[in-house]
Amino acid sequence: MSLRERIHSTFDQGQGVLRLIPIFVPRRFGQAGRRLRLHPDDYYALGTARGSIKERWFSSVIRCMNGPLAAPDEGLSQVLPLSNRPEEKFTLADTQAELGAALVGDELIRRHGGWPVYSKFFDYQTPLFHHLHLGFDAAAAIGRLGKPEAYFFPRQLNNHLGSFPHTYFGYDPDCTRAEVRERLSRFEAGDTRITELSRAHRIELGTGWYTPPGVVHAPGSVLTYEPQWNSDVNSVHENIVAGEIYPRSFLDENCPPGRTDLDTLLSLMDWEKNTDPHYKRHYFRPPLPDPAAPSPASVTWITYGNPYFSAKEFTLPPGSSVSLVEPVAFGCIAIQGHGRFGAFPVESATMLRYGQPSADEFFVSESAACNGLQVVNLSPCEPLVILMHFGPNHPNAPLAP
Repeated sequence: MSLRERIHSTFDQGQGVLRLIPIFVPRRFGQAGRRLRLHPDDYYALGTARGSIKERWFSSVIRCMNGPLAAPDEGLSQVLPLSNRPEEKFTLADTQAELGAALVGDELIRRHGGWPVYSKFFDYQTPLFHHLHLGFDAAAAIGRLGKPEAYFFPRQLNNHLGSFPHTYFGYDPDCTRAEVRERLSRFEAGDTRITELSRAHRIELGTGWYTPPGVVHAPGSVLTYEPQWNSDVNSVHENIVAGEIYPRSFLDENCPPGRTDLDTLLSLMDWEKNTDPHYKRHYFRPPLPDPAAPSPASVTWITYGNPYFSAKEFTLPPGSSVSLVEPVAFGCIAIQGHGRFGAFPVESATMLRYGQPSADEFFVSESAACNGLQVVNLSPCEPLVILMHFGPNHPNAPLAP
């Protein structure tokens, strides 16, 4: 059977829903938090040169920019055919290229050329470096896209909070550009201790944040669900974190050739947002009840208030069922319980082996979402909990507070 035939057959038999294979991503920096429900023997499945596995990507049609050793398809979500044979898998990107609007809807094809977002689990034992993601204008100068992102901290995946469950955002309102410039100027001279100029917030499970591009942030050591734009461009302001030293290339690797001076690096910041005296008021995201939630399900908006993406936490009580209807395509991951999800069995993972299929992750086409999926919780005890992320076109996503 040709790739085209496999794509159409899988899509039709799944009634517009695709079952995805877990995609784990190693990083050569930081320490793994070991909360990804990955088998303990598999955190170095790609070898020690790649570092330990610290992320799992969802509904991704973009390759992970992860150094010269990364495989050509690293980061790309893979679809499992109805045959359940992993060797017959194909990428979600290939599926989108073949099906187009039948998969993601006319609006996303027209406005963005396809599915413009992805999500991930971010799982570090130690805090990450203070860094920013480029805005769209700065990213365009190197042929890339800007990267807004959001965070949600699920209780089900945070049996421990790591070594530093606090996140820094921006710089103190009284901080000056000159102070930041001075710290960056000695990036290779010693510990710049640049977070002394920032503000830290203790992480509260069951809540989240929105981080605009151009805002410097140092994520804490809590497993985080992260909806984000299809990009991976950054500039790292912190040179030593938890005893680990980062080279200057982390600071300037996403600058235009020949433009690695401090003025260029400082221009990547959105200074007004970085020094916003009411940063929490504007960008903290407590969960908001979804008034359209179908009974008996409980649904909350967990990512909202931005023009790029949104997300929900869907909870179905034990022994119940519901018709889940959404107006747009979405990706999703089950994090607790088991049951049925449309034509598929669904079960949250307990221990995954690297490269093996699971029954916890799906991509739902726009037509399937609009027609409604029957979701059933087959547990007599536990709720079925599913995280769902959408692109920029969900008409009911709440506005910014």
